[in-house]
Amino acid sequence: MLNGLKSTAVGLTTAAFMAGAAFANPYEDYAGTTVIVNFPAHPHYNAVMKVLPEFTKETGIEVEVDQLPYLKMRERQTLELAQDEGEYDLISYVVFSKADYVFADQLENLAKYFMNPKLSDPSYDADDLIDGYVQNIGVAGGTKGYLPGPTGSLFGIPFGSETSVLAYRKDIFDKHGIAEPETYDQLLDAACKIPEVEPGMGGMASRAASGHQASHAFLLHLAPLGGRVFDDQWNPIINNAAGVEAANALKTIVDCGPEGAMSFGPSEAANAFANGDAAMFMDSIAFMPGFENPERSKVVGKVGYAMHPMGVRRGSQTGGFGIAIPKNAENKEAAFLLMQWLTSKKGDLMVAMEGGNPSRFSTYQDAGLNEKFPFSATFGEALKYADPDWRPIIPVWGKINADIGTTMSKVLTEDLDIQEALDGVAERTRAVMEDAGYYTWQ
Repeated sequence: MLNGLKSTAVGLTTAAFMAGAAFANPYEDYAGTTVIVNFPAHPHYNAVMKVLPEFTKETGIEVEVDQLPYLKMRERQTLELAQDEGEYDLISYVVFSKADYVFADQLENLAKYFMNPKLSDPSYDADDLIDGYVQNIGVAGGTKGYLPGPTGSLFGIPFGSETSVLAYRKDIFDKHGIAEPETYDQLLDAACKIPEVEPGMGGMASRAASGHQASHAFLLHLAPLGGRVFDDQWNPIINNAAGVEAANALKTIVDCGPEGAMSFGPSEAANAFANGDAAMFMDSIAFMPGFENPERSKVVGKVGYAMHPMGVRRGSQTGGFGIAIPKNAENKEAAFLLMQWLTSKKGDLMVAMEGGNPSRFSTYQDAGLNEKFPFSATFGEALKYADPDWRPIIPVWGKINADIGTTMSKVLTEDLDIQEALDGVAERTRAVMEDAGYYTWQ
């Protein structure tokens, strides 16, 4: 009888506890707090703005957003993060800022927040986050200093992260019997065949403007064609055969591209495709929803979506944005709650349904999302091959990236010899790396 009473008492206690837990409000202590965030003017974050009122409704936490063009955002953050007390509680950062901010000790290590049972949602399911994005956007201190490994730590969560996929005009390809490009040979053949069979239409719209855009476009092809900027000992190998092949691929694409292609950034390239001036566009998934928007696109219903073509290997880009808590933030715990809510399964799907970029595999598998955006399944498949190491995210990358971009622009506009151009980049890159101390232990 005693055992029966004890069992009943335990059961009642458990039931009472569960009832209490059901009515617990983890946000109660933070209701009324205003979290100030810095977001970029970007399609993903435009979608985020539409769901933030739901966060405030659910939690009582107010959100004030300072939304800036992403290059100006970086300038502002550089000033704010250096202060003793910063204005921002949560920031979005573009991927190549990760190394700079972590190296300067300006971001919170997120371990203590995920360890805190009062803050960490046990249903968050971090395993569902897209691996390549987490490695590329969120982790620092492991392999090569900017990838996971035994010494790595999490400083940010991917949010507005991107991979590269190919959009192509199904109607044009079908009309001329051109197959969906699955390899680089097919991609380049199609790029230069289109202008021949469709006068006035370019083959593929690509970034090519001098500086970061030309560098990005070159690196987009370097990884799948088997190349890297460095070997494992930080020796520049950008000028090897794979580097030459990637530069030739970019030059072929631009030469066979739409009018004005040499000055394109990503928005100009996307607009050229959306206006019907090019038959292909290979870049970030962030631009793809716009191709199905009749208010912005003349090609609605005519577009096919495919994985980044195969070179020597599969290797779509990883990039875009993550979110992090500055070391000098005033409301760090409330900022973490916002970060966790936005990147949860619920939040990620809400943002995706508004046209944002998912950070979770489960979001790409959602039936409602695939009904609204039929290309989602292709994107989810492409992310299995997302390459977190397609470009090195190191503190001196800004100098090297600028040099690659300026040099690639000369290749595209002045017919500079490709091997000679890349040899020069490799030589200058070695000097930058030596000055930064990368060869100290060799």
